[in-house]
Amino acid sequence: MKQLLTTFILLALLGFSGLSVAETAVPAANKGDTAWVIMATVLVILMVIPGLALFYGGMVRAKNMLSVLMQVFVIFSLIAILWAVYGYSIAFTEGNAFFGGFSKLFLKGITADSLAATFSKGVVIPEYIYVAFQLTFAAITPALIIGAFAERVKFSAVLFFMVLWFTFSYLPMAHMVWYWAGPDAYTDATAGTAAGATAGFIFQKGALDFAGGTVVHINAGIAGLVGCLMIGKRIGYRKESLAPHSVTMTMIGASLLWVGWFGFNVGSNLEANGLAALVFVNTLLASAAATLAWIGAEWLLRGKPSMLGGASGAIAGLVAITPACGWAGPMGSIFLGLAAGAICFWSVTMLKSALGYDDSLDAFGVHGVGGVLGALGTGVVASPSLGGTGVWDYVANGVAEYSMIGQLTSQAWGVGVCIVWSAVVSFIAYKIVDMVIGLRVSEEVEREGLDVSEHGETAYHS
Repeated sequence: MKQLLTTFILLALLGFSGLSVAETAVPAANKGDTAWVIMATVLVILMVIPGLALFYGGMVRAKNMLSVLMQVFVIFSLIAILWAVYGYSIAFTEGNAFFGGFSKLFLKGITADSLAATFSKGVVIPEYIYVAFQLTFAAITPALIIGAFAERVKFSAVLFFMVLWFTFSYLPMAHMVWYWAGPDAYTDATAGTAAGATAGFIFQKGALDFAGGTVVHINAGIAGLVGCLMIGKRIGYRKESLAPHSVTMTMIGASLLWVGWFGFNVGSNLEANGLAALVFVNTLLASAAATLAWIGAEWLLRGKPSMLGGASGAIAGLVAITPACGWAGPMGSIFLGLAAGAICFWSVTMLKSALGYDDSLDAFGVHGVGGVLGALGTGVVASPSLGGTGVWDYVANGVAEYSMIGQLTSQAWGVGVCIVWSAVVSFIAYKIVDMVIGLRVSEEVEREGLDVSEHGETAYHS
């Protein structure tokens, strides 16, 4: 009985952003759910272009502003095409525990009548909008990485690396964490066990990741850390001013990211219902708390709170709540936000200074560290005794008995696998790119700035 209950807890997970397509007869898609996921998809696009582009762009020097805009814009476009060609199929069709199959290459077999499962039995949405929604996640994740090595890498090298990393790191992680047979497969214990055996590796370990703490943030953060270590520091690092050229642009970008994140997190519920409302509240409160924690720590230790700190704190809170937003209660979200603001401030100041790496725009310090904190913290704040929702058992159709130690163990599995997988894939991909075309621009090009040398344009005219 105990083993059966454990199986239920591990397999019956509510609120994942990734789902397989419903295979059995299902009712028509709900128009409200469909409209919400369409809107959420637009909001995630807003996060990337222009949100992330302006957030990162404002933090570099003026001579590199356009290069950052260009990298984000083109990465988004490139990954969108790769997603349609093979990405969706590898991430969200049945294969093995680590990779999906090739049955939907080029989106083969998907029509306007195709349906995708949600998290409620018998509730579906059109598969095309599910494809588009997941496309935006796949596109923003590689773009996050560029923050770690901004201002010093060839544009061609960036694009080549992203193709390799997307294929061998993002897609397997998305499959491992988010692929499952859908709620309708869990009709009884035997069927639930059979369905669970087809799920991704980390899903089978019972890890909770509502909207991408592992798949997006830890995955990208580790790739960024490996990149800045392998590529080396910017010329003049700690010797001359490398200050942001426009904190105004960074604040605008952070605000667009915050707004768009409601699509990212709330859209991951795939339904417009009460749980979506909880996710909305959690996302809002965690980011607000992290903003206050970051500027509070900065004020205390540096004497002045900065706008850059406030913007960074907001993003740290959004990162940390991402995996937990469908399981935490509002007070748990505030707690997670406060912890994220303080810990991520420490990571981008003291930790980075102590270890001496040049993570240009703190991709690792915010997304990597914040992602780990959020992923592990999910195991705490999801507890019903702390105001969380607990974990849904789709066989019993109720909340399962909750073990915090057991869930923390599952969360650690997700974090550990993600760190190792991303680090290995990233190292190999950077090496391949460096051998084929070279990663870094020349010293002359770096001093001139990437805008003119790489793109023949400037962001500003004097």
